[in-house]
Formats: sequence, C-alpha cells, structure tokens
Amino acid sequence: MAIGDVSAVPGAADLYYVDTGMYDTERYGSVYILDAERPAFVDTGIGTNREFLLDALDELDIAREDVAYVLPTHVHLDHAGGAGYLAKACPNATVLTHEIGVPHLVDPERLVEGTKAAVGRQWEYYVEPKPVPEDRVEPLSDGDEIDLGDRTLSVIEAPGHAPHQTMFLDSADDVLFTGDAAGIYVPQKGEVRQTSPPSQFDLEKCLADVRTIENIEPAVLCFGHFGPADYDEALMESYKRTLVEWVEAIRQKREELGDDDAVVEHFAEHTQMAEVWGDRKASEEEKLNARGVLGYLDYQAKQK
Repeated sequence: MAIGDVSAVPGAADLYYVDTGMYDTERYGSVYILDAERPAFVDTGIGTNREFLLDALDELDIAREDVAYVLPTHVHLDHAGGAGYLAKACPNATVLTHEIGVPHLVDPERLVEGTKAAVGRQWEYYVEPKPVPEDRVEPLSDGDEIDLGDRTLSVIEAPGHAPHQTMFLDSADDVLFTGDAAGIYVPQKGEVRQTSPPSQFDLEKCLADVRTIENIEPAVLCFGHFGPADYDEALMESYKRTLVEWVEAIRQKREELGDDDAVVEHFAEHTQMAEVWGDRKASEEEKLNARGVLGYLDYQAKQK
C-alpha cells in the first residue's frame, strides 16, 4: 500500500482506509471511510494531503454531499486537523467528537499552540486547521450511538491517551476504531508500539483502555496508526507490557542522567524504527513520547 492508496478493510463490509502520507511517511497515518447508508469518515488526518480523502470518495462513488458524519476519535491534530476542511468539502456532514474536544475544533488556537509545543519541528508537515462552524459540530459522550442507517457505531470513552478520546464500535462487523487507545500498529513488524505524547498521557488509564478493548474482544482493530489488524489477545498483552516497560525505561534514564533534555535525546538517538519510518520521523516520534512520559512522571510525583 502506497501513500494515497485506498484499500478495503478485510472482513468488514463497505469499510475502507486511506494512507494519508502523514509526515511524508508511508503506513503511519490512516483515515477510514464507512460507505454506509449515511457515509462517514473516522478520523481526518492532519489536514495535509486532504485531497487523498476527497479522491477516495470519488473512487468509492460517494458524493461529497452524501457524507453524513466526520468522526475524529480525538482532537489531537494528527486525527482531527482535517475536520474543518472535510466539513467544508462535505456540506451536509456533522462533525461528532468527545464533548471535551468540541470547543477546540470550533476555535483551534490553543490546540495549535499545544501541538507546536509537542511535535517540535514536525509542525512543518501540518497545515493550520480550519475551524469547524459551531453549528456543524456536536458532542459525544460514553454510551452514545451514531446511526449510519444500515449500521450503528457505539461510542466508548478511552481517556488514557487523551481525556477527549473515544473509540467507535461497529457491532455489525465487530470492528473497533481505536484511535490511539491500542497504540501504534506497525504492519511491517506486526507489533504495537507506545504512543505517550504530552501533555495528558496517563499510564494507568492507558492500561485500563487496553483492558476495555480486551473485554470487547472485537474481530478487527482499526488503528489510527496504522491500518486494520485482526484482534489478537497476545498483541494487546504485549502492548500493556510495552507501555509499562517504556515508562520504566524513561524513569530509570532520568535517574541516571539527571537531565530531561538528555533523556529525550538518548531515546531519539537509540530509536529502533529508523528502518521503518526513516531517521527523522523515528527520532521525532521518540522525542514526543519521551516528553509525554516525563510530564506524566512529574504529575505522579506531585500527587505524592
């Protein structure tokens, strides 16, 4: 699968995903299209390369006027940065996202400020998000259902990665759209890696989110990063271990070096993902995730 390609999700009816080429990296960012009676996007990408999503509608013979919903799993800009652009291109679509995130889509100024601080020089890959008109966006909360006509999506809160994150369960095909709650799936390696960005990463809540997924035990997981994978209990167990070991590695390295900048640089220099994502993306990913854990450790220390 190459950047811009549209592929069917195996084992699911009328469900497709697009490689958005996020950060100029193949198989890193995916957006899903449900070709239901009331079509919907799940996630939107960062807004860059949004033409791939509109081209996908054409390829699937879905009129832009027929798109009913745009569904960011959470409002981090790698998942919701294109929401305003899709709302403009699809004039009858309603944007639905967690109630905490709604104000940030209407006025994304603070979201942009926080994203720039978190992603550093990766900001050059983003576009300024277009605000979503207030009358085009509605809030979601845990237990809500989204009627797509021939199927229903159930809304499940998953606040570990961010308090404004939800997952969507399509019980008709037993598909769960995980956002970042199940980590970053690397299809080239068949493994799941940590995602722990600043400033609201919470280890205990992340582990609880994985247990929620295990309790659902869907047939297919649709990762925001990247693509679909058959549900595998061992994969979720390994992700829980990955999270715990990642946080412990950051804690130990902070004790050893005594300097947070040095900790961040250490993990950036020792990334194991350069062959998959390229040197730059791999090192920036490690920096982002290391900073998130350092912030989490500071928060934990204050609670004690």
